[in-house]
Amino acid sequence: MVVHQDNLTAGEREATRPVEAAQPGPRSERVARHHIVEMNELGSAHVERWLELRASNPALDSPYFHPAFTATVAATRPGVKVVVGEADDGSIASFLPVQFDRRTCRPVGWPAADFQGPICAPGVDFDIAAALRTNRIASYEFDHMLDGMPGFEPWIFGREPSPYMDVSGGLDGYMSRARGSGKHKIREAARLGRKAEREYGPLRTVADSTDASLLDALISLKRRQYQATGARDYFADPRHAELLHRLLDRSTDSELGGLLSAVYSGDHLVAAHFGLRAGPVLHWWFPVYDPQFSRLDPGWMQVRAVLEAAPELGLERTDLGRGAVEWKRRAGTGNQVVCQGAVVRSPLRRHTASTGRRFVRAAKQSPVAPALRSVVRNARRRSR
Repeated sequence: MVVHQDNLTAGEREATRPVEAAQPGPRSERVARHHIVEMNELGSAHVERWLELRASNPALDSPYFHPAFTATVAATRPGVKVVVGEADDGSIASFLPVQFDRRTCRPVGWPAADFQGPICAPGVDFDIAAALRTNRIASYEFDHMLDGMPGFEPWIFGREPSPYMDVSGGLDGYMSRARGSGKHKIREAARLGRKAEREYGPLRTVADSTDASLLDALISLKRRQYQATGARDYFADPRHAELLHRLLDRSTDSELGGLLSAVYSGDHLVAAHFGLRAGPVLHWWFPVYDPQFSRLDPGWMQVRAVLEAAPELGLERTDLGRGAVEWKRRAGTGNQVVCQGAVVRSPLRRHTASTGRRFVRAAKQSPVAPALRSVVRNARRRSR
């Protein structure tokens, strides 16, 4: 695959993983017609076709592309629909799951959908502009579109790396592939774990919990973290907590479900994580730790615990999500690339959206970015 890396550093370009089949090959099939339906109106034949198309395209192995993820989101909120594309012969060639917030159309699971794109076989000619026009949708915004998805190139404003960890072979396999700083942090996590045992009691890890009260504790800690850092509180919308609980209820489903894990020292919950998994792929979604243990670097204890459990859980890759965060840079063994942009039917609205997004990106990359982030955090705190 040819990966566009215009916004990536030299190190990120070197570590970028070619996402199999994300780049369209020869145009073998055209999506000729589109219609939109409610997610809960899809029949079993549609779901089977969705699974068949996803299985045919290795780029779509993330849990976010599984129909059960869209169905679970639809169970928590209105406005979840699917744009269904048909080939010239009438067969279904694509699915694009979306959600509407009033008139705004975005990928399903927004704002926490870390991979986005149409469900289609490699080589399909998917025309997103035609899909919107046919269904009278004014615009479609995206911020984690897999690079190379058919039909989206003209609408992309920017690209960013999305790191992942190759966890095949568990801890030993990871250590054989990790960069030096990642290996150091994993070894240090073992040392700090022994220190936690001396101070607070035996270290205990839970790799795959179905305990709803543990998930509630994780959400509570995460909300405290949002408040302390001034970040937008994802769980201020109670539907988002409901989504995680519904996914936890699916945790025994090998096709798709939540994966809840935790690290304890004595009776103390040190760190926890709730991820989304489908088959051998885990998406690192909501990690958190108790601030009183921050000097023990508990986030890395959690990472190490999942690495150790990877063979038992059948995991081969853990996607860490977009973001130039230091721990992700250290932990990652490679990168995918995700794109930000908007498909806008009105040329004027497209120009306005593109200019605004470029301004925001330039501000984030400027020397005054830390000061700007501080202003935003303080404003959010005052608004509460």
